[in-house]
Amino acid sequence: MGGEMVPPEDAQGDDVVLAWEGSDVLAVRLPHLSDSLDHILAELERRHGKPLSELDRRTKQSVVRVLETRGAFSLRHGVETVASALGVSRFTVYNYINSQEEKRAKKRRDEAPDSRL
Repeated sequence: MGGEMVPPEDAQGDDVVLAWEGSDVLAVRLPHLSDSLDHILAELERRHGKPLSELDRRTKQSVVRVLETRGAFSLRHGVETVASALGVSRFTVYNYINSQEEKRAKKRRDEAPDSRL
């Protein structure tokens, strides 16, 4: 998401250099995490064919699930950035996240073997 390929001789300290059969062939310059979130949000808009703020509630919840899986909320101001893109409040984003956590916890409880047997 937003990485850039550069010749291995141009690699900088935090670039990832890829080697093939013992020779450096390519370096990948990864974007800063905050830039990655912008790329992910733009990709989700392209996928849905309209601004994220125009999506219905259920689809916005699905977007939050995808973003949570990709670590968007571990970034500083991640929730605020996502809330702005979705056209909702931070409180709403937290509610979407908590709702997903509750569903996962219920599923784990339902799938756990009955310890009373």
